[in-house]
Amino acid sequence: MTSERTKHTIAFYNTENLFDVFVDDKTNDNDFLPFSAKNWTKQRYENKIYKLGSVISKIGFDAINKPPVLIGLAEVENDTVLNDLVQSDDLKIYNYGFVHFNSMDERGIDVALLYNKDEFTVEDSKTFPIYIEQESGERDFTRDILLVTGYLTGSKVQILVNHWPSRHEGKDETDYKRIIAATHLTEIITAISSDDLNPQIIVLGDFNDNPNSASILNLKRDTGLLNTMESVWTYSRGSVNHNFSWILFDQIFLTQNFLEVGVGPFKLLKADIFDKKFLTQHNGKFKGQPYRTYVGKKYKGGFSDHFPVFIQIEKY
Repeated sequence: MTSERTKHTIAFYNTENLFDVFVDDKTNDNDFLPFSAKNWTKQRYENKIYKLGSVISKIGFDAINKPPVLIGLAEVENDTVLNDLVQSDDLKIYNYGFVHFNSMDERGIDVALLYNKDEFTVEDSKTFPIYIEQESGERDFTRDILLVTGYLTGSKVQILVNHWPSRHEGKDETDYKRIIAATHLTEIITAISSDDLNPQIIVLGDFNDNPNSASILNLKRDTGLLNTMESVWTYSRGSVNHNFSWILFDQIFLTQNFLEVGVGPFKLLKADIFDKKFLTQHNGKFKGQPYRTYVGKKYKGGFSDHFPVFIQIEKY
């Protein structure tokens, strides 16, 4: 019988604007300050930290009696919010560390990786900027891709955390940006594969595209990665709801050796969206959708506009 200690949950969560309450001249955090139009107060910040910590502690817990060993995050401002998160009420009993680098993103939001230091050891970490040029010739700054190499219960894995350019200016107008991001991610994976024999790679993030979008299809074609979330996305389920339609921007990809027994040390058990009822709006016309922190400038006091996604793997 397999021990629970050999099973792991790996998750990704877009935290929806996890800003602290302090002025930072290097970021565009003006919306998230105590005297801004959104009135982002210390109490509201602490409430969000508590709620996010509570969510993370529950992802996958029912199946293996422990929270995720690795959690990719998007939309975090800095080390301060990450320190507060790992020290929040529901996470401080676990030995979480984090990897984070400041990026050149125009809004000052980055990706990061939380990891349980009892089960994962970081060997190396680095970031890769995505160079995108606008029609005007000016650079469009976006989030870097974070690569963390380490040992999960003694076996080497490579984790790539992504938050690709948004659709804010329109899907068709911004498609090319995400295709560039996919190309750059492919180059990183190719470089890893040339240095390591049969590496076990985990790619996770908010890709701002669905599993059937051109950027994602290009990524799969050029890398051979398995998109674990494809079968989870349905008419009635997704990680984000836009105009009453479910979309799945949050996805987790694996190298094929996670499916082949005896090839790598880990095997995929399941993939899912963490969309428990407590994370949803309970009534009204938006019932069942993610319970958000803000809708526009109106404070709702929820968790995030995204549901987390996760996989569970087993070491054999």
